[in-house]
Amino acid sequence: MNKFLLTAIPLAIALTANAQQRPVLTAKDYEHAESMLIYNTEPLIQRTGIHPTWLPDDRFYYRTSVADGNQFMLFNPARGTKEPAFDHQKLAAALSSATGKQYTAADLPFQSFSFAENGKGVIFSVDGKQWKFENNQVVADNSTIKAIAVAGARGRRGAGMVGGNPNEVLSPDKQKAVFIKDFNLWMRDVKTNQQIQLTTDGVTDDGYGTDNAGWAQGDRPILVWSPDSKKIATFQQDERKVNNMYLVPTAVGAPTLRAWKYPFPGDKEIPMLTRVIINVDNHKVIKLQCDPDPHRSTLSDDIKGGAGWADVYWSDDATKLAFVSTNRDHKQEKVRIADAETGVVREVFEETVKTQFESGWADVNWRYLSKTNEILWFSERDNWGHLYLYDAATGKLKNQVTKGDWVLTNIVKVDEKNRVVYFTAGGLEAENPYYSQLCKIGFDGKGFTVLTPGAGNHTASFSPMGNYIIDTYSKPDVPAVTVLRNMQGKPITELEKTDISKLAATGWKAVIPFSVKAHDGKTDIYGLMWVPAKLDPNKKYPVVDYIYPGPQGGSVGSWSFASARGDNGALADLGFVVVEIEGTSNPLRSKSFHDMSYGNMADNTLSDQVTGIKQLAAKYPYMDLDRVGIWGHSGGGFATAGAMFRYPDFFKVGIAESGNHENLNYEDNWGERYNGLVANSDYTAQANQNLAKNLKGKLMLAHGLMDDNVPPQNTLLVVEALEKANKDYDLVIFPNSPHGYGQHSTYMMRRRWDYFVKNLLGAEPPKEYKIKGRQ
Repeated sequence: MNKFLLTAIPLAIALTANAQQRPVLTAKDYEHAESMLIYNTEPLIQRTGIHPTWLPDDRFYYRTSVADGNQFMLFNPARGTKEPAFDHQKLAAALSSATGKQYTAADLPFQSFSFAENGKGVIFSVDGKQWKFENNQVVADNSTIKAIAVAGARGRRGAGMVGGNPNEVLSPDKQKAVFIKDFNLWMRDVKTNQQIQLTTDGVTDDGYGTDNAGWAQGDRPILVWSPDSKKIATFQQDERKVNNMYLVPTAVGAPTLRAWKYPFPGDKEIPMLTRVIINVDNHKVIKLQCDPDPHRSTLSDDIKGGAGWADVYWSDDATKLAFVSTNRDHKQEKVRIADAETGVVREVFEETVKTQFESGWADVNWRYLSKTNEILWFSERDNWGHLYLYDAATGKLKNQVTKGDWVLTNIVKVDEKNRVVYFTAGGLEAENPYYSQLCKIGFDGKGFTVLTPGAGNHTASFSPMGNYIIDTYSKPDVPAVTVLRNMQGKPITELEKTDISKLAATGWKAVIPFSVKAHDGKTDIYGLMWVPAKLDPNKKYPVVDYIYPGPQGGSVGSWSFASARGDNGALADLGFVVVEIEGTSNPLRSKSFHDMSYGNMADNTLSDQVTGIKQLAAKYPYMDLDRVGIWGHSGGGFATAGAMFRYPDFFKVGIAESGNHENLNYEDNWGERYNGLVANSDYTAQANQNLAKNLKGKLMLAHGLMDDNVPPQNTLLVVEALEKANKDYDLVIFPNSPHGYGQHSTYMMRRRWDYFVKNLLGAEPPKEYKIKGRQ
C-alpha cells in the first residue's frame, strides 16, 4: 500500500474523532436563544408601564396588555375611578360588521382614539379611514378631532410641530409652514397653499436652515418660530470650502457617486453658521451682528435639539432672541441676546472650561426666562451638574439654584409664575447613581423636594392642567409599577403593576445588577450580567463583554426594567456569561468622572472592563477568565478592536462592528469635543490601525459600505494594517447598508452568535440558522 495513504488514514481518523468530540449546537438551541429577543419576550408581559393620553379635564386613558391582548383603560383622578374606556367587545363586533374584516376585543387595530364632542362616542382611524363608535354602531366619520396631549410630548423653544409634510416646520398658529427649496427658505400658507420665497441668496453649500452635521443629514429646516408666528430664527450655513465625503453604492453598471460635506478634525475649514432673523410678513432678513459660529451646540456634536435648534429661545413678546455660541472645541460658551428688529447682539456672560462643556444630555438644560429677564444656566463648575440663576440684563450671578453631590439630568418644566423648576436628577439614591427621580426646587434654591421617592429608575409626566404626576419606576431586574401622585409627590393610587409571570414560565432569567471598582481601585462603577437559564455553578462559562464606551453615553443605556436588551440574553442562553459595564468617562455622574479619559478617547473604558470582569470572576467562579470575548457597534466597534490590540492576552475573541477606528477619519465635532483640537491631542497614538500588529486572538470586523455616519474607510484602515502585519482576521461587508445594516441586522446577529460559539464556546453552530426577526 502507498506509504502516503498509510500515514494519511490515521491522521484523518484522528481529525474526525476530534471533530466528533466538539460540542454541537442545533437549530433548536438557536431557536430557544431567539425566544429571548425582545419581539418574543415583550408579548409575554402584561400590565406594563403606561403611556397616558390626557384629556382636557385631566382624565386620561392608556393602552395596556392583558391576558389575551390589549385593552384601553380610562382613569378619572378626581373620582379615583378606573374602567375600560369603552365596550371593547361591542366595538370589535361593530367594526367587523362595518368593514367586513374580523376584529377581536383584545386586538383592536388602533392605538389611540378621541372622545366625540358629546362625550358619548369614540373616534379612531383604521387603514387611513376615520370611524366613530356610538350606540353600539361603527359609522364613517369626518368630524375634526381636537388635539390631545400625549405624556412626554412637549414643544421646544417654539420649534413648531411637523405639519403634513415632514420636511416642513409649522408655525405656532399652524397657519404657516416653512421648507427648504434650492438652498433657500420658502413659506407655504396652510389654508391657500400659496408659496412665498423668504430668502434669495442661498446657494449650494451655503444655504439657509440646512441640516448637515456630517454624520447626520436631513431635509427639514432647522429653525425656531417666534411665539407670535411672525418671525423665524435660523442661519445660513457656509460649507463651500469644507471637505467632501464620498460613498459608492454597489450595483450593476456605472457607479453612482454620493458626495456630501463632511469636516474632519484638524480641517482648516468647517461649517460656519451666520445667524439670521426673518420677518415672515415683509420677508426681511436681519443678520445678527456677531461673527459666524462653528457648527456646534452646548448639548452635543450637532446643532439640533429635539425637534428644532438647540440653544435658541425667543422672548415672549418676540422682541429678543437669546442664544449661546459654542467655540470649536466646546471649551467656551458665550450667552448672548439679540434685538430682533436691529440684529444688535449683546454679550450677557460667558463660561470657559478646561475640557469640554455640555449643558445636558436629553436636552439643553438652560432656559431664558423672558418675563423676569433672567437665565437659568446649567454648569458643572462645582464638579456636579447644577442650575445657576443669572440676571440677563447685567450678566451677574444671582444665586446657585441646585447644589449637592448629585446631577440635574434634565429640566422637565419651568413654572415662571411660582418661580419653581421641575427636573430629573441622578445620584440621589445610594443603590445606583444612575437611577433617575423627579424633583422640584425654587429659583432661590429653597424647597428642594423629591417628587418620586423610592429606589428605582423613575420616569414621570405631568397632567396638562398641572394637577397630577404619573410615575413609572422599576429596576433592571424588578418590573415596573405605575402610580398616580399629586404635585407634592404623594401617591394617590397604583395604576398598573407589571406582570411577568408568563415570561418567567418560559425559563427567562432577569439580569443581575452589580457594582465593582473602576481601574483606579476607588471609584464605583455599575453594570448588568446575564447567565444561562440552566446555570451550573460548578461549570466554567466563557464571558462576552458587550461594550459601548461613550463618552456621550455608555453600555447600559436605560436602568429601567426591560425583558431584553439587544441579544445579550440570547447569547447567555447559548452558554455564555454576558456583561455590560458602565465604565468611567461617561456622563450622568460628576464632571471629574466624565473627564477621566478626556484627550484620550482610545481608553474606551477598557481598563474598567478588564478590572471589572476580574472582580466579577472572583465573586462568580463559573466565569472563565481564559475565555473572554468582547463586541460592540460604532464606538463599541472602535473599543472592541482596541481591546483586542491593547489587551491581547485578556480578550481572546472580538467582533468590531462599524467602528470609528481612526478619529481623524470621523466627523470633526466628535474628536474635537472629547479629544480636543488636533494640535493638542495625539490622535495617531489612539488609532486602532497603528496597533493592529498586536492581535493574538480571533477578530471579526464588519461594516456597511454606505455608512454615512462612520465611513467604511475606518474599518478598511484596520484591514490593511492587519494584512501588512500578516494577521488573520474575518470580515463581513454589507455593500449597500448604512450604519446599522438595516434589513441585514439579523444576519449580522447570527454571524455574531456563530463566531462566539465557534471561537469562544468551542462548539459547532447550526448551519446558516435564519433569525426570523420581528414579524
